[in-house]
Amino acid sequence: MPKTTKAKKKVSKTIVKNVSKAKTAIKPKTISKPKTKTLSKPKEIAKGPIKISKTYFPKDTEKYMCEKHKVFFRIKLQEWKKELIKSNNEALYNGSMDDNSISADIVDQASSYTDKNVEMKAINRQIKLISEIDKALARIRENTYGYCLDTAEPIGLKRLMARPVAKYTIAAQEKHEKDEKVHADD
Repeated sequence: MPKTTKAKKKVSKTIVKNVSKAKTAIKPKTISKPKTKTLSKPKEIAKGPIKISKTYFPKDTEKYMCEKHKVFFRIKLQEWKKELIKSNNEALYNGSMDDNSISADIVDQASSYTDKNVEMKAINRQIKLISEIDKALARIRENTYGYCLDTAEPIGLKRLMARPVAKYTIAAQEKHEKDEKVHADD
């Protein structure tokens, strides 16, 4: 029995070799293309990532929201987000370590509770700000960053430098704030 299995293996190896030789020997027939020219879109040059110096500052003389502006604001937003996350983590860690709620004095407990409440509100505001930063980074990816969500007008470099997560022009922001006040009064 062992001899027959060896013989079967040898035959199967030769078949595989012959089939692979046959496949390489057969070449597909090439079909020539017609000699008419078709107009095609101009070839786009592949651009690498834009790099800016650490001292770069957006200028009004440059085209609004050019690639340099987008890179500048993306870096600014990412660094801001890292700082917020770091400070939140430190505040949460230090807040859990400093616990006076065990104190026997009721005034100390109330003071500790108030301090923690203030800290937690600040952390919640920062978490909302991180969410706004993520939305601004998404607008940079979508090429809508720097333009008002209501009017599609440019927000302006000065406003974006002061508030990089701005979504509205000053006029549109004032309108939103008035609308919020009206709805809050109802």
